[in-house]
Amino acid sequence: MTENKVAVVTGTSSGIGLHTALGLARKGLHVVATMRDTGRSADLRAEAERQGVDLTVRALDVTDHDGARACLDDVTAEFGDIDILVNNAGSATFGTLEQLSDAALQRQLDVNFLGVAALTRHVLPSMRSSGAGRIVTVTSNAGAVGEPFMDAYCASKFAVEGLMQSLAPVAARFGVTVSVVEPAAVVTKMMENLDTEALAVPDDPYRDLANTFFTAAGAAMASGQAAQDAAAVVVEAATTDTPRFRWQTSQAAVDFVGLSLADLDGGNVLRAMSTWLD
Repeated sequence: MTENKVAVVTGTSSGIGLHTALGLARKGLHVVATMRDTGRSADLRAEAERQGVDLTVRALDVTDHDGARACLDDVTAEFGDIDILVNNAGSATFGTLEQLSDAALQRQLDVNFLGVAALTRHVLPSMRSSGAGRIVTVTSNAGAVGEPFMDAYCASKFAVEGLMQSLAPVAARFGVTVSVVEPAAVVTKMMENLDTEALAVPDDPYRDLANTFFTAAGAAMASGQAAQDAAAVVVEAATTDTPRFRWQTSQAAVDFVGLSLADLDGGNVLRAMSTWLD
């Protein structure tokens, strides 16, 4: 299903997005790799050259809905209708609810939920009209399991999973496949880019618990799955002839997500997450 197809991938300056863009290009798609700041595209361009694949880099900020729509319209005008949209761009905010301002909550939703919704809504008319298309959203195991001190991040990922699961059966009636991909810990720059403003508050009653969890989470991320391996699952979800709604990128992700999906009263998840605070 890849010949002459156009794929747009968001958040491609590093990590899963970078390797997803390269993986789709290796399959013969015309890939438009987008990122908020194209000044950070050097790693992607260098790796594309090393692998001998062509792709197009465009600036796209998922929180700028007008600008994002203009970018997608330009892609369509230049290359044709978008066949595959990979919603990968995301951010993470650290802190428990009492530590989070309304602005912090809003920023998290803007990137991980509202931005995804806006891009998806924009590509749906052409996909619906053509009777084909793939929309793949990289969520997280945090879209199924609420993690301590990741309240805003988990809320945004739960929200986008709910959106996509609700959309999927309706879109399928028009030939459009909707999927989510749930990585567990992946070695990326997420911890470097994590908004940790909540850790800087002196005499915060949550400080010791927060530092304990932050240390545990950092260790998990450092020993996590390679980004290129997680990206290979995203590429499969976007191109397979046997699509499904939910994909995990590793056995760790299967185990972690399964903990929640099979936990009817929520007790198993709460007990497991409590150990991260000890």
